[in-house]
Amino acid sequence: MTPPPRRSGRLTFHGPLSETRADALVRRLAGNSPASVLDIGCGRGELMLRVLAAAPGATGLGVDLDAEDLAHGRRAAEERQLTSRVRFLEESATGTPHGPADLVLCVGASQALGGDLPGALADLRGLVTDGGRVLLGEGFWQRTPTVAELSRMWPGAAATDHPGLPGLIDRVIAAGFRPEWTETASLDEWEAFESAYLADTEVWLAEHPGHPQAEETRQRADRHRTAWLTYRGVLGLAYLTLVPVAAR
Repeated sequence: MTPPPRRSGRLTFHGPLSETRADALVRRLAGNSPASVLDIGCGRGELMLRVLAAAPGATGLGVDLDAEDLAHGRRAAEERQLTSRVRFLEESATGTPHGPADLVLCVGASQALGGDLPGALADLRGLVTDGGRVLLGEGFWQRTPTVAELSRMWPGAAATDHPGLPGLIDRVIAAGFRPEWTETASLDEWEAFESAYLADTEVWLAEHPGHPQAEETRQRADRHRTAWLTYRGVLGLAYLTLVPVAAR
């Protein structure tokens, strides 16, 4: 019998990122002519691969724990003739010995560094070269969620899980960065991302209602949909291009 599909099968990026925004980010980041790129929690490494294609002299290293995503990234690198310039490593990013790099990507993956956001930002400061850049994709509350909303989000969700956008920028500056560019995911980007995340699963459920795994899969999909429809318009994602402050 056909098993349930991988939920992220239709995604290009594992986050609310449009092609238009991705193109602009790649142009800006590659425009700094990085020689080395480090992707923390890289997943399939799509954004890193696009930066490498736009910066022919650069090499890249992606670190993640998801073997399937890493295999997908390696196949994509081979298809784009980037194999000689990129590596994908299946290992934890916590305490990573890799770096410093001219460009560090950490998009929706600060938790991969372990600890809290201030600790992750301190780690990122140590992973980027002076004069380099960090692209940080980090969640923030667009408004403080209610107790009822939090109860329908992820398990254990709390108002302290994220700062507001001003608080996020304050933490970035306290960690030794200046925000060169601040932008946030649009509602259209969020809806496209979350819909694509579940789309294959929803089609499979409609076509296989009697499958032995259907009920478990349905419950998981329904929980996820309830969560994202609850945080829709409440949880934001900031894309921050950060410049490390030089030592005095």
